[in-house]
Parts: sequence; structure tokens; C-alpha cells
Amino acid sequence: MVFVTRGLRDALLELAANAEPERVTVSLAVTPAGDLRGGDDLPPPETPVFTHFYPPDTGGSVTAVFGMDLSIPAGQSQGRFVSHPQGDLEVARTDDLHEAMLVAVPPWRSDSIAAFDRAGRKQRLVVLDAEPPAELL
Repeated sequence: MVFVTRGLRDALLELAANAEPERVTVSLAVTPAGDLRGGDDLPPPETPVFTHFYPPDTGGSVTAVFGMDLSIPAGQSQGRFVSHPQGDLEVARTDDLHEAMLVAVPPWRSDSIAAFDRAGRKQRLVVLDAEPPAELL
């Protein structure tokens, strides 16, 4: 089972729609369910919930020079979102794989996004009406 906040899901779908016909790949981060504010339907406090994404263009010049993504702190990305503008709602061989994958296809609605594991097996996607704690920069 993969948990995601409604806000993150909606932001990812909007990001994919705005990038069409190009693909979008972004790294995702989690927050423990116990740190979230919101509904009574939250899973146990230690359950990881996808709440944030790292913008896809962050650190582009550093990545180009060093050949690796140095813009995301080590161990801070537990999943990946991939859009397939002309593809199927499944993990593709060309996707950058991660332990948890969220894949979306047009028409970029709430029913056109699904969760998968690294092997491409579909997982249950649970959308939570919750918000992560406010962060200061």
C-alpha cells in the first residue's frame, strides 16, 4: 500500500499536464503519518506518506557536470513520480526506477495515477486528506 497526500497527488498531476507532451520525472519524499495534520483516516504514526517532491530542474547544471543528481540530499527520496503522456498506466523499462513509483497518464485526473513497486507490480494507492507540517527555510 502506498500513501500520498491529496495535495501532492494534485500537484503532480498538474505538473504532468503542464509538461505535456514531454515526460516528467520527479523524486518524492515522505513524512511519517504521525507528523501530518488532518483527517482521522491516517495510518499508524510511523507509516511513510508521500508529501513532497523535488522540482525536476533543481540542480540541472550540477547534474550535467558531475553526471549524478547532487541536488537531492542522500536518503531523502523514497519514491519517484513519472508521467507517460503517450504511454500506458504502468512502469516502463525507460523509467528511472525507485522503491515506490507513482505513474500518471492523460487526461491527468485523479483516476489516471497509480502506484507500483520497483518490479512494476501495481500497489494500492491511498490518498489522504492531510497536510505535512509547515517548514521554515
